[in-house]
Amino acid sequence: MYFLSDLERKFLIHKLLPTAREVGVSPELRGWSWHSPPLKPFYEDVKLPMYAVCSKFCPTGRDVYLSFVEGLQGVVNFRVALGKVLHGVVSDCLQAFIQRKNLSFESWCKKIRWSEIPAKPQDVLPPAKKVWDYLIKLCEAKYAEIEVRQPYASEYDLMASAVPFLIEHKISGELLGLSGLLSLDCYDYLHSIMFDLKIGSDPEDWYRLAPVGYALVFESVHEVPIDICCVVYLNIVKDKIVVKKDLFFASDELRNWWIEERDGKMEIVAERKDPGRPVGTKCPDDCMYRPVCFK
Repeated sequence: MYFLSDLERKFLIHKLLPTAREVGVSPELRGWSWHSPPLKPFYEDVKLPMYAVCSKFCPTGRDVYLSFVEGLQGVVNFRVALGKVLHGVVSDCLQAFIQRKNLSFESWCKKIRWSEIPAKPQDVLPPAKKVWDYLIKLCEAKYAEIEVRQPYASEYDLMASAVPFLIEHKISGELLGLSGLLSLDCYDYLHSIMFDLKIGSDPEDWYRLAPVGYALVFESVHEVPIDICCVVYLNIVKDKIVVKKDLFFASDELRNWWIEERDGKMEIVAERKDPGRPVGTKCPDDCMYRPVCFK
């Protein structure tokens, strides 16, 4: 899922990394400059989750107002339910493999709280099983490839080289005005790439905001520069797994865009400002807050 193909690796090495080195990132837009404008949060008492900052399903941000000011909950639909299940499959499968836990797909299924997922098992488990099997085969192949090249390496070293990922790494975003309980989908520590996983979604420019935001948070806490981000699109098309990646340079433009979104959403909550429904723009049919917004 987070492994780069040969073509993606070429694009990274010969296009993105040279661009990042030549153009660079302004010092004031690195996460470790959290204590100075423009990264310093204006509203110190507001702490938002990353999804609230980065989501633009609602063009005006009224979903943020309804959730964090009015305290209303959205209606979880099938798209969100499938996304939760497949996110769980990817993270739990990779973590189990990295930690060498003997976790089968059947055992994993028993841990699902179906009361929290508004979907029938027969609708979400078949694609979940396909993703699980795919990941296990991919990880085993990567491990075997490293093992034959480094026959004297320990199992720990082999795993660190074969599957170099921090999965669901817990980190605090408080320095940037975010929640203290954030989880990264994936950070590739060998190539310094921040990944964000999207399930069954058509590509959108604003999907780049989440990995950029996590890169800023990582920089603020660990003071490690992250120049490359990636959105991974996972789809099940006609019972087949389709994975596409959007690799990109976390530029000043994208960092400024993230800051603007954060500041705008924080203002909505701090000032209790209802931005209203979108005018002249069709609300997404699968928006979780559509049933609440149009009640």
